[in-house]
Amino acid sequence: MNKPITGFSKLSKSEKIDWIVDTYFDEKQTAKNILKQYWNDDEKLQQLHDEFVENTITNYYLPLGVAPNFLINGTLYTVPMAIEESSVVAAASKAAKFWLDRGGFKAEVISTTKIGQVHFIYTGKIYILNRFFEKVKPQLFADTESITKSMQKRGGGILDIQLVDKTEKLEDYYQLHATFETLDAMGANFINSCLEQFAKTFKSEAQRFDGFSDEEKNIEIVMSILSNYVPNCLVKAEVSCKVEDLKDNESMDAHDFAQKFVQAVNIAEVEPYRAVTHNKGIMNGIDAVVLATGNDFRAVEAGVHAYASKDGTYSSLTHAEINNGMFTFWMEIPLALGTIGGLTSLHPLAKFALEMLQKPSAKELMQIVAVAGLAQNFAALRSLTTTGIQEGHMKMHLMNMLNQMNATHDEKSKMVEHFKTHVVTHHAVEEALRDLRL
Repeated sequence: MNKPITGFSKLSKSEKIDWIVDTYFDEKQTAKNILKQYWNDDEKLQQLHDEFVENTITNYYLPLGVAPNFLINGTLYTVPMAIEESSVVAAASKAAKFWLDRGGFKAEVISTTKIGQVHFIYTGKIYILNRFFEKVKPQLFADTESITKSMQKRGGGILDIQLVDKTEKLEDYYQLHATFETLDAMGANFINSCLEQFAKTFKSEAQRFDGFSDEEKNIEIVMSILSNYVPNCLVKAEVSCKVEDLKDNESMDAHDFAQKFVQAVNIAEVEPYRAVTHNKGIMNGIDAVVLATGNDFRAVEAGVHAYASKDGTYSSLTHAEINNGMFTFWMEIPLALGTIGGLTSLHPLAKFALEMLQKPSAKELMQIVAVAGLAQNFAALRSLTTTGIQEGHMKMHLMNMLNQMNATHDEKSKMVEHFKTHVVTHHAVEEALRDLRL
């Protein structure tokens, strides 16, 4: 049985690897070689990667692909996508090309407000707490001036602070609910620093407030933290064209396709089991661009899925309609993104991705990311309502299966040619490769 280790974080990188290999692996040298083959030969670059997180032992690579031909608000983009799932980049590229010939994508940022909260427990009278809050509110702004000074110069900062009574949900529970504008920064550190100062000021000023009894002065600060639910940091993306312009060489009759497409979206709006997979497809596109640009895809995921449940039932993020002969497909989603600070300024590939996107502002990046999600969903629904999802997906997955089966370069070429006219399944690939090797 393995034993716990103490002081692991204090070990050198080499010592960490030795412990892991000795503890968990039979083929020790093979295990070490796997780790080392992903190290960067540039020692300075490798050190940069090592210092991103704690206890690093190697780099974990994801493919960085690009999807060209995205026309967004009249500007042509090649969109970077960091993702391991087969067919995502191909689907995005195909959707981008489809809409390039039909006017491209339109996108607009609706709002950019972000939220943070100080959660606290107060056992006294609410009217006295309200009186205290009105007195202390100017001091909350004043005590954070050193934190907000730089942000304010650029037009951002703290927008408002409100006292929120949540005692109906949880006994004696209240919040300081603050809204922020962080401009081109995602702003997590800025928001959290402000919130922690709010908490200090709020608690210390309570001790000096004459209106409180001795018991009421003892406000218990539970925690101070930003929220990744940003329903007022919204971006809208959409495409539209005449129904007859949906016709191409691969799909069914344009009017039939449009009707079936809208019905597929309607199903995702009312059926949560479908909506989850539907929205997962949207996030294939969104996460890939968020990750490629050094942003926090986990925060984006959490906020987007919460938004999908805002009306009490989990539902589709996208919507579609046919009106007066026009097909329109659109989405509004919350996205808190940054183009300065954090990994966006540190990771060489994140900087590369942002430069390839023509150095966008945070608002422009919100638009690009939302469009990537809309394009991905369009491509998925187009496949689902015409040929079926597996035909294209499994063909893109073919190379992964061949690599798992240790196919040679020559075998791969022949298998790719063979499956241009055959249905791809794991069994079919195994059988065809076995026949080829006879």
